[in-house]
This record gives sequence, C-alpha cells and structure tokens, in this order.
Amino acid sequence: MVLLKLATSTILGLLVLGGVTTATPSPEASPPGARWSWPLSPKPSILRSFDPPEKPWLSGHRGVDLGPTHDGAPVTAPSDGVVAFAGVVVDRPVLTIDQGNDLKSSFEPVSSELKAGDTVRKGQVIGTMEPGHCSNATCLHWGVRRGEDYVNPLGFVEDMRPSILLPLN
Repeated sequence: MVLLKLATSTILGLLVLGGVTTATPSPEASPPGARWSWPLSPKPSILRSFDPPEKPWLSGHRGVDLGPTHDGAPVTAPSDGVVAFAGVVVDRPVLTIDQGNDLKSSFEPVSSELKAGDTVRKGQVIGTMEPGHCSNATCLHWGVRRGEDYVNPLGFVEDMRPSILLPLN
C-alpha cells in the first residue's frame, strides 16, 4: 500500500510539473507549436457546435458555425496551405484549403478571388463573408477533414483535452 501511494504521488508530481503526458492526443489535436488561428477576428462565438453523425451518410453538423459576423467581414486562413477548391456548391460560395498532413479546411459562404493552386499563409485574408448559412445571422461554417473523416475544427484553435483534477495531498 505504501509503495502504491509513493508511485501515485510520484506520477501525480510528474503530471503537475509537466514531465509526463497522460492524455493521448485526440484526432482533433494539432502538433505543439503548429496551432492554427481563428478564421474570424476577434475570436467569434460558437453559434453551433460540431456534431458528427454516427455514420458518414447520416445527418449531422460536420463543422462549427462561427459568428455572428456581417456581410463582407474578412475571413482569414487558419494556417498555411494551398487552395484546393474555390467555387459554388449548391447555392453557396465555398473555399477549401489543403493544409498538408491529410488536413483540409472548408469555409462557407465565403466569396474569394483565390483559385485552386494558390498558396495562402496563416492570417492572410482569403475571402469575405456572404449571407446564406445561418438563417438569423451572418455566420461562417468552418469544417475540417482529416482524410475522409470530419474532425472538430475547435481542436486546432483551443485546448480540448479534458481537465484533470489532482488530489490536494
């Protein structure tokens, strides 16, 4: 029992000092030092959260809605990348950036002069907001895919790891 308490307090001490990482990085996590920036400034409100479907063909919300913002508001690249798509999907202008490492982010409704193959830098204005996604406000729908799977975009701009409570003694 004493050995167990000693081992526990040693592990907890290492956790507090940052010597050991216990949480496995989530699929949404980005490498340290490679944090993305918010595509809207100032930091927007989250109007609708990421709510992926259980199966790829089911309905869900495969991104986040950010805002409210206004028509013509600038949208910026959250990280360096290359424009993979710029055009209209159904009835909305969409811009998709390939960030490398099998990551692609999409923004709608965003009007842009960029075209496929253009290089963008983190923080660069990539387009302007248009109405059409949120019914009661102008908002930005931001989605991120890793390969074919949608992941939570907020994991690239916020620390989404669960909090760990440590004992006081």
